[in-house]
Amino acid sequence: MRKKDIITLVLLISATLFTAALSVNSDDLKYLVFVILIASGIKFSLIAFQFMELKKAHTFWKTALICFLVIFFGVVSIIVFY
Repeated sequence: MRKKDIITLVLLISATLFTAALSVNSDDLKYLVFVILIASGIKFSLIAFQFMELKKAHTFWKTALICFLVIFFGVVSIIVFY
């Protein structure tokens, strides 16, 4: 594996452990969902751009992925906070 892949894998594992530790120790459920969504979005982006090599893809696909993440997190945030 390349050094970038190893660093990305360590970041993914760290984000997963952070999410797990946060969910065990948190009392406020609304903000916990928001933080977990942000961590999931970061992990999703890391996987898509690094391991699926989306960084070499056409600009349309990069924009579509980012728009999907923004719309998805917006809808879920609206549902959770209201």
